[in-house]
Amino acid sequence: MNKKTPDTVRDVMSRDCYRVTGETSITTLAQGLALHRLPGAPVVDTSDRLIGFISEQDVMGRVLDSIYHDDEAPLVRELMRQDVLTTTPNKSITDLAQEMLGAKPKIYPVVEQQRLVGIVTRRDILMALLTIRRH
Repeated sequence: MNKKTPDTVRDVMSRDCYRVTGETSITTLAQGLALHRLPGAPVVDTSDRLIGFISEQDVMGRVLDSIYHDDEAPLVRELMRQDVLTTTPNKSITDLAQEMLGAKPKIYPVVEQQRLVGIVTRRDILMALLTIRRH
């Protein structure tokens, strides 16, 4: 089987990705992140348009606080970040790798025509770079 060498984000992104809405509880989000082993998740509206991003780091303190005070955890919309770094499916893997250097997000939502079409992680890009290097 001769696999094509990946050259764009589309070649390595996860299409069926975990996502939440602004109405998702932080507790449900935390459980989903743990189940899917993700450091964060895109936040979408009812039309799957990207409206934000929320990370484990964003919610850890609030979950801890809700445990101490024995109250309900807030909703995602109360803690999500609205300024989200995104990428497109047609972006070159090497260009995105350059952007990912430094203290950037570990996950980039992949957006096409304002809709979430997938996610790509640093690990996805690293694996793609290793594949490119071998060819």
